[in-house]
Amino acid sequence: MVELKQNKDGRKNKRSTPPSPFRKDPSKDNKKNGNSQWKRTTRSLTIWILIILGSILFAQAFSNLGGKKEPTISYSQYRKFLEDGAIEKAVIEEKEFHGLLKYEGAVQIDNKVIKFRRFKVILPFVEDKMLMEWDKYGVQYDFRERSLDWFGHLLSFLPWILIALIWLFIFRRMQAGGAKGIFSFGKSRAKMLVENKPRVTFDDVAGADEAKQELKEIIEFLKEPEKFQRLGGRIPKGALLLGPPGTGKTLLAKAVAGEAGVPFFSISGADFVEMFVGVGASRVRDLFEQGKRNAPCIIFIDEIDAVGRHRGAGLGGGHDEREQTLNQLLVEMDGFDFNEGVILLAATNRPDVLDSALLRPGRFDRQIVVDRPDVRGREGIIKVHTRKIPLANDVDISVLAKGTPGFSGADLANMVNEAALLAARKNKKKVSMEDFEEAKDKIMMGVERKSLLISDQERRNTAYHESGHVLVAKLLPGADPVHKVTIIPRGRALGATSYLPIDERHNHSRTYLETLLTQLLGGRAAEKLVLNEFTTGAGNDIERATELARKMVCEWGMSEKLGPLTFGKKDEEIFLGREFARHKDYSEKTAELIDEEITKIVQEASARAERLLSENIDKLHRLAEALLEREILDGEEIDKVLQGETLAPSRLKKRTRSTESRSHNQNSGKAKKMKSLN
Repeated sequence: MVELKQNKDGRKNKRSTPPSPFRKDPSKDNKKNGNSQWKRTTRSLTIWILIILGSILFAQAFSNLGGKKEPTISYSQYRKFLEDGAIEKAVIEEKEFHGLLKYEGAVQIDNKVIKFRRFKVILPFVEDKMLMEWDKYGVQYDFRERSLDWFGHLLSFLPWILIALIWLFIFRRMQAGGAKGIFSFGKSRAKMLVENKPRVTFDDVAGADEAKQELKEIIEFLKEPEKFQRLGGRIPKGALLLGPPGTGKTLLAKAVAGEAGVPFFSISGADFVEMFVGVGASRVRDLFEQGKRNAPCIIFIDEIDAVGRHRGAGLGGGHDEREQTLNQLLVEMDGFDFNEGVILLAATNRPDVLDSALLRPGRFDRQIVVDRPDVRGREGIIKVHTRKIPLANDVDISVLAKGTPGFSGADLANMVNEAALLAARKNKKKVSMEDFEEAKDKIMMGVERKSLLISDQERRNTAYHESGHVLVAKLLPGADPVHKVTIIPRGRALGATSYLPIDERHNHSRTYLETLLTQLLGGRAAEKLVLNEFTTGAGNDIERATELARKMVCEWGMSEKLGPLTFGKKDEEIFLGREFARHKDYSEKTAELIDEEITKIVQEASARAERLLSENIDKLHRLAEALLEREILDGEEIDKVLQGETLAPSRLKKRTRSTESRSHNQNSGKAKKMKSLN
């Protein structure tokens, strides 16, 4: 922070405010850079020393290949050469006789015949009698003192020196963690954000405005701590991002890293615990030591539920390695040590399994919920992901946002990417609304099964089934508008109907739930009225209707006979933390009443659907015929058919009957056509 102070002459001089305790000392950075430069220099010098010593050893090992050989012979062979007058001259060093023959001689050593002129022999002693013999046989001789061969001694120790240097080099590498050996087990595996890499900012995040605001405030704490501390406030020690998978928790952490302007360390919760005892706690200590050295900084732990689960649960007992790691994490976050300027961010989609000591204020002061986006959030996310994609004029992002209820940010990003790939496959210059609709259908219902050829009877059954869903939705007040219906097989479904909610619903009335039940059973009612039989295509509809009716009776108290009561106690698995079973906490008589109420609700909805369709049977026939002709109808075309208007000829090629390939997946039911209720 810099203030301007005006001098008497009118000029302005800069006056700095006292430095913040959270700002890093530049001298520390210089010292750190100097240490790293010294390490690089030492490493280079060690490598060059190893190369030089290796070269000397290599030269010594092969130096005698081209030199003169001097074999050692026996004393008797020496006497024979001397008495034959074959020795021309010699040099005597103490008791070693180095002689040169007048001609090439040969001796047998170790069963090998060796030819030579120079030789060496060890004399038992040197006396005057020997000198007289050398003079007698004409040997020119000379005496020489033995010199100390320092180079030879050095070469004899060279292999050991080389082994010691290699061992030292490996030891230092292991100690530094470069070789990932035994000395790096206790080191943290956190990665520090590199400044020169492209960064994610809050402009790249949409659909989570409240979470962005909370995280922006944490960044301001690090940049301007004086602003918040002047009234006695303290910086939050941690923030926990909660939400379902794919909602953007990790993306928000990346945005914090891009906006903070302070060191940012990221690590996964699974990186702490290893097969060795004590490694997890050691890595936690090392992680926070790195944070203290680089304060102020942010540490981000992704999927913290891998290390932060409830203690004392499950089969591992109290002395579990994961529990020791969690204990160390709790101490580092809020123990006797004061970690000023180190803020911990964590993300999880399983907050129900986290230990209560980890969630208390003083450790994670803020719990930020990142839920699935609403219609406005989905619209913003689609706009972010379509920034670099050329869009056709018919693309309506608001319609795409309304037609994707329950989609997470990852689902929407996948939809945009699939639409771009589909357009590129068709050699288009821009991505159209048709591409987005096809991509959405692919994500929700699966890939179109073009190779599946179904019979005319199966197509007719599917057309009437889907027409029943559509017509019931059109006739019921308060139902969600129909967006599109198709009888093209996708995934494991032979057809599907999609809806476009007008508003985002967060609360559901009993009337709306009864309407939804009637829509679900509309397909089965159409089969009964027109075909006078039932097919397996309604299996998924019946399953969902039964589950919805059970929730109305057992959870939401919507039964007039049973009243506002909840039945059945949920239990969770030891480690997984997911819903495992519903314990029966009511009598057998009450169970019979529950079954009766569920049956009553479902049968009333089925009867309502049959009544509506029987009163409008002509419209049902028109819809089915139009579906058989075009295979896909959108909302506008459905309205025209119901009003009796004629549609333009279909451009789609009809599917022909074939007995070679039949559907074997009808028992699996149809794909989801409406968002599920929790």
